Amino acid sequence: MEKRRLGRGLDALLGTVEENGTTPTGPSANQVAVERIEQNPYQPRKDFDEDELSSLRESIRTHGILQPLVVRPVGERFQLVAGERRLRAAQSAGLKEVPVRVVDFNDQQVLEAALAENIQRADLNPIEKAQGFKEYLDRFGVTQEQLAARLGLARTTISNLVNLLELATEVQEAVRLGQISEGHAKVLKGLTDRGQQVALCKEIIARNYSVRDTEAAVKDHKPTAGNGSTKKRGHKTTHVQALENELRQGLATRVEIRLKGKDRGQIILSFESNDDFERLLEVLRQ
Repeated sequence: MEKRRLGRGLDALLGTVEENGTTPTGPSANQVAVERIEQNPYQPRKDFDEDELSSLRESIRTHGILQPLVVRPVGERFQLVAGERRLRAAQSAGLKEVPVRVVDFNDQQVLEAALAENIQRADLNPIEKAQGFKEYLDRFGVTQEQLAARLGLARTTISNLVNLLELATEVQEAVRLGQISEGHAKVLKGLTDRGQQVALCKEIIARNYSVRDTEAAVKDHKPTAGNGSTKKRGHKTTHVQALENELRQGLATRVEIRLKGKDRGQIILSFESNDDFERLLEVLRQ
């Protein structure tokens, strides 16, 4: 049987199911008690904006739920497939029953629907997308190319996002919180040392680096064979490089230790603006 594509979003999957006759009820034929609906265990979205939920709750109180939730039967209860924001808002609004559309989905289709709904309608943050993609790949043993085809995305979109999960945990959290962008995170992947990733991530946040600024900073942090930076950094011991990383993390700026002899040298701190200079002074005076 030909696999269903989600290139047109959740509607494509639901429409195909309906055409095949496996949707037992129409869009608004069923009212189900809220307490009988279980959360979607495959929901990739972990954070829900409270202001958006509050706005949706007030809309539901005024107009009701205009689009049914999508659920599948699980024993005597139902499991949510799509519509978690509507369900949460309905619970907050005190609704006892909600309109549902019942579908006969297997686990793989449920995860596909959750990914399609969030990616193409409400945009997950990059880390949530990456975790959702990785869970699908690991659980169902498909290739990135196959998942990309199912969701109507480019394979590189899948691979670039999944690769973000190789970053240091602190960097992933900064992406999740919107402190740095997906573009910043992709550049940080160029640093294999996780301590350097974390140090530069703090520097990006403190100094409001653009992606281009970050690319330049990565070149400064990362020794490359065959050019001048190797000569400048190559003779440094692991201990000295570790001290540089420690200072970068503490000061959130580029730091270079230049050795001029056994017991002599310089510590060079970089700043990009007067505000940045004042910030460093304040840190150093503490």
